[in-house]
Order: sequence, then C-alpha cells, then structure tokens
Amino acid sequence: MNPIVTVQDAVTAFADFMEPTDAELDAIEQEMPVILADVDLLDAQIITLDRTPTEVDERRIRRARRRALAARVALVNRTAGMSLPGGAA
Repeated sequence: MNPIVTVQDAVTAFADFMEPTDAELDAIEQEMPVILADVDLLDAQIITLDRTPTEVDERRIRRARRRALAARVALVNRTAGMSLPGGAA
C-alpha cells in the first residue's frame, strides 16, 4: 500500500524561507516608481485597444511613455551613483 501525501504538506513545507528578504523588499521599493509608471503606460494603451485613439489618447500615451522613461533614467542614475565608490574623478 502506498501512503497518500496531502498537497498542503508539500506546499507549506517550504513556506518559511520563501518570504522575500529585506534586501529584495528594498529593491522592489526602489523600483516602485518605474513599476507605477509602466502601469500608467499600460493603462493608457489598454484604453485605446478597442477604438481609434483620439488626440487626447495619443497625448496620454506620449506623457505616460515620457514618465516611464524618466522613471527608468532616475532609477539608473540612482543605482549608478550607489555602486560607484568615491566621488568625482
């Protein structure tokens, strides 16, 4: 006879170490402006999926793209400044 193992035991057996670490949570927090800007861009694009984009829709998408790009640039500049030791060369 084969023993029957419940799925619950297999799922919860690894739960203790599967939580995000403080470093991972900090990284997510640093990337949150980029994530939110990307969500805004997706929202603007989703609005236009089932219709022809109007002038207002096109402006909304352009603004959202600029915000997403600016958020990415700010993140790259922030992380580049952190990883370089010292000051100006």
